[in-house]
Amino acid sequence: MPVDTPTATSNWSLPTAVRFGNGRIAGLGEMVRELGASRPLVVTDAGLKDLYPVQRTLEALKAAGLAAGFYWNVKPNPTGGNVADGVEAFRAGDHDLVVAIGGGSALDAAKAIAFMARQTIPMWDLEDIGDNWKRANTAGLVPVIAIPTTAGTGSELGRSSVITHEDDRRKVIVFHPRMMPEVVVMDPELTVGLPAHITAATGMDALSHALEALSAPSFHPMAEGIALNALRLIHKWLPIATHDGSNLEARGQMLIASGMGCVALQKGLGAIHALAHPLGALHDAHHGLLNAVLMPYVVAFNAPAIADKLELLARVLDLPRKDADGVIDWIVSLRGDLSIPDKLSGMGLKDIDLDKVAQMSLLDPCAGGNPVKLDEESVRGILSEAK
Repeated sequence: MPVDTPTATSNWSLPTAVRFGNGRIAGLGEMVRELGASRPLVVTDAGLKDLYPVQRTLEALKAAGLAAGFYWNVKPNPTGGNVADGVEAFRAGDHDLVVAIGGGSALDAAKAIAFMARQTIPMWDLEDIGDNWKRANTAGLVPVIAIPTTAGTGSELGRSSVITHEDDRRKVIVFHPRMMPEVVVMDPELTVGLPAHITAATGMDALSHALEALSAPSFHPMAEGIALNALRLIHKWLPIATHDGSNLEARGQMLIASGMGCVALQKGLGAIHALAHPLGALHDAHHGLLNAVLMPYVVAFNAPAIADKLELLARVLDLPRKDADGVIDWIVSLRGDLSIPDKLSGMGLKDIDLDKVAQMSLLDPCAGGNPVKLDEESVRGILSEAK
């Protein structure tokens, strides 16, 4: 079973302070001051900068007497250049805190900006390989308050950022344990205007985090329990949030599930993300949508190694079939209900270089967390079925 007693010692952790509830954004100024800051830089993406969630955030800071800086030039797949420009804006404005607001892209970029603002080494030196994180200078780190406007990546509770290396055309996981935000504001009201197709794609991203964390072979009993509960919440609330975007309870429950999925992924991720990262970098495609399309193909590949975990999940969700096929059927059915394509070609990815993607995926840090060891042949097989 997933919570069997380990045969060796293990270390695990749980993260940060969460301020949850409708209207919690009103207290943002007080949260800034509680962290000893007075000159926040608000970081978001170009698509969100003029919309209600960001404007409400700026209003809350102004009402508290705080003059905030504003950096919004973050791409849907954030780049090293976005981070560098944000660091320049942070330093030029003599800021002392970052308010990160948006979906996973904006949050990832904002966390990286805050962390790199006090570094002298290149960001790429902190790629999540081995003990690279120990190279960082942790003196005087910039605090972050994270405000998610989507229920997907859970980046607000994460210790890493996924940033595209423009020259290498690959997604790099930049990691440090201290990259985690100090405070998270989960305000369901800020997610109400999210379009249905984005609600669906980001919700499937949250599902992929929880499902891969459950499937990962490493030992982290807390993360495994959190993953199961996140999957239970997503099963119940994602269809409601997608089809009735004004339902605040569904929006709130999905914010919770998304954050839980990110906490759970401390246990590990696998082939879904190892494949989605290079596909996203090469084709500039939506990460959550890639995960949703790839998911059943990867689960079918891994099923022989995780049959007991999938049976447990099927029982927790009370699926018609209490086995691996029942879980796969549920994913496919949910995907259809959310109008998500069943093939990569349905996303417009028609010229996939299978060899290149396979090679890049095997180098991705997530590949090592897959319950079945990946090689070039197996990765090409999954891609061939999914394309």
